[in-house]
Amino acid sequence: MADPLQAVQRLLGLRQLSLLDELPTALSDTAPLLDAIDVTALLVDYEQIALWPLTGDISRVTDSIRINGTDAGRAFTSTRATQHDGPEDVLLWLPLLHATQRLGVLQVRLKAEPDQELHQALTVVAALVAELISSRRFYGDAVEHTRRRMPMQLAAEIIWNQLPPLSFTAHDTTINAVLEPSYDVGGDAFDYAVNGTTLHVALFDTVGHGITASALTTLALNTYRNARRCGLDLTDTYRSIDKWVRNQHPGAFVTAVLAELDTTTGHYRRICAGHPAELLLRDGAAQPPLPTPTALPLGLAHMRTRPPGITAHTLQPGDTLLLYTDGITESRSADGELFGLHRLSDFVVSAMAHHLPPAEIMRQLIHTIISYEHGELRDDATAAMLQWQPLPQ
Repeated sequence: MADPLQAVQRLLGLRQLSLLDELPTALSDTAPLLDAIDVTALLVDYEQIALWPLTGDISRVTDSIRINGTDAGRAFTSTRATQHDGPEDVLLWLPLLHATQRLGVLQVRLKAEPDQELHQALTVVAALVAELISSRRFYGDAVEHTRRRMPMQLAAEIIWNQLPPLSFTAHDTTINAVLEPSYDVGGDAFDYAVNGTTLHVALFDTVGHGITASALTTLALNTYRNARRCGLDLTDTYRSIDKWVRNQHPGAFVTAVLAELDTTTGHYRRICAGHPAELLLRDGAAQPPLPTPTALPLGLAHMRTRPPGITAHTLQPGDTLLLYTDGITESRSADGELFGLHRLSDFVVSAMAHHLPPAEIMRQLIHTIISYEHGELRDDATAAMLQWQPLPQ
């Protein structure tokens, strides 16, 4: 007999006592309480290509559902439930969202189409499953075993463990990021934080690759966080990172964008340390780029006596900023042609015109870059999209 409330109560019990290895069994046990034949959590892989069942036993994972061209994938990309009515059952896919971060989908196989009350209950269950996955994932490796489709290099392991979630929303501002190659990245990283009405965001691109680059990236990223948490302004943050990079890795350097956005006024300030300028889009069109560079790369500031330059710009509601590393624009086709800024701008403008969700724009962007280089990136490729859309006063 259906009893959605009891199903929710059983899953809530996992918050205190269980590991994620037990979640598949718990979902199976609660299926009858939801008038379901079976319930399965499907997680997106690191490359965001397919959805894989969380089983608790990696040796049992054989089948996946590709994101492109499937109902389950549409639920993931649109973050809206999708449904397929079969001759003998009904398949329902609900997005697994932790805030705005897309974790995967909850697949529910039902005997009949759910009524509104049951659909609402299943939506609650999906939200609870997403919360369980996010809060319990660090106590075991079930999520990592599910999401990884090949061994991850140590340099990439180090970087991924440093990063915040790929998607975030606060104060009418959204951030969505991507990072490739997923299993072998070493020199790129991004970070963000919101303190009061100030959004802090940074993008780093370290010289080199592999474990040496990841060590330098880790130093730059955590020095940035330390400076931010000590209340340093942009200039002193730049100086602090530069000092530690120069002291610990003489001769090496990191290009970066260090930025702050006042989410109340749209006032945007940034230091561009030897890095490509952000792509600024307004009303569906690319705007003139902001000045770049305004400072030498981190680790090389001693070669110039004047302080780093700070660019100030006031965003308008609806503006989009795309921060990216040169692995995006300098990717090459088989005949050596650069992807370039114009292709990047055209891609983002077109995707926004089709009203794709920001996270989906970024997923499709990185897959476009990988395809442009025929599946093998020559350099790390990272991008972060910032959108400012304040509510009318």
